[in-house]
Amino acid sequence: MKQHFSSTQPLVILVAGIGGAIGSTLCLAVEALRSSPELVRPYLTTNGLFPDFPLADTFVVGWDLPDAGDPAAALRRHGVVPEAIHEAFLPQIAAIPVFEAPSADLDLNQALKRVSGDIQTIRSRHPNAAVVLVNLLPAAPPPPSIPDRNALAAWYAAHPALFPDLVYVLAAIESGIPVVNFTPNGVEMDWIVDRAVQQGVPMCGRDGKTGQTFYKQVLASAWKARKLRITGWYSLNILGNADGANLMNPACASGKLANKTEILEEILGYPVLPDCHKVHIDYYPPRGDAKEAWDVIDFEGLFGLPMSMRIDFQGRDSILAAPMVMDLARWMAVLHRSGERKGLVSEMAFFFKKPLGADPPVSFSDQLLRLAELSRKA
Repeated sequence: MKQHFSSTQPLVILVAGIGGAIGSTLCLAVEALRSSPELVRPYLTTNGLFPDFPLADTFVVGWDLPDAGDPAAALRRHGVVPEAIHEAFLPQIAAIPVFEAPSADLDLNQALKRVSGDIQTIRSRHPNAAVVLVNLLPAAPPPPSIPDRNALAAWYAAHPALFPDLVYVLAAIESGIPVVNFTPNGVEMDWIVDRAVQQGVPMCGRDGKTGQTFYKQVLASAWKARKLRITGWYSLNILGNADGANLMNPACASGKLANKTEILEEILGYPVLPDCHKVHIDYYPPRGDAKEAWDVIDFEGLFGLPMSMRIDFQGRDSILAAPMVMDLARWMAVLHRSGERKGLVSEMAFFFKKPLGADPPVSFSDQLLRLAELSRKA
């Protein structure tokens, strides 16, 4: 049953990986909302929605490694936003609380106790706030099949630094906190989702759809509607940030590449011929966070005659991602507060490369429709 509240409520976004490019850009965006909202509000899809969660009452807290956790230093280090824009906000950003990530010498229960204690501290500082966890940790190799918590404890003991996301996700769910998985990492194991349902916690993911995959989905949906058959699609991504460097590890890149590839045939409803749909990611340091994507699209029309399109997309990875993170956190807070949704929320498909949940919408138009329907119920 939907609960009704008469007052507004602050929102606290807990960020696993706050010292990364996206995390530090998010910190800047949240602080800018208070004094310079015109820099942020127009770029949020939830702007004008959810008046019970005022944008100016949004706060960020997070975890990271000791040498990466200061979001003000991270903002300068990543160079995503020019100094002329971020300089005025640095004192506020430097005051954002950052907890040290659990060290690799802790077992699963110790790490969970550590993160859960941090969450309790945050809640004591913001007793009336809605709280949402956002996973922004680096891409990791796919974990093996882990059927339950006991199996996870054994696996974690052998690989404590390989897949840290699960500690934050489990600690959040056990604390009754919604989860946004913006990474390609497969944290949504069946037993974890079941536990979220038991706790009444909504979850959404996986793998934020920021740039190339976003317009691939839009164009593929349009080609399908127009009855133009795609015969080939070549995609190349170059980026020079830490994400790009991490994705040079084939094991870490496998999930993201699969998500970027599978989305095309899911939309089209037919397979593109073998070797005719290719997706590559390349680390190219001069680009920094200003990623670039090249696409060659081959298709055919009447009488089977061939045509093609070329795209050169020059985007800014964290500038595209940070407002999506804020939108998703607000959605999870609203759905959790209503008490109507728990477990995976498939209507969040609009935001993800690999949307999860029951029958997630696939085409761009269907995703917009389902999101609009959800907003009317929220």
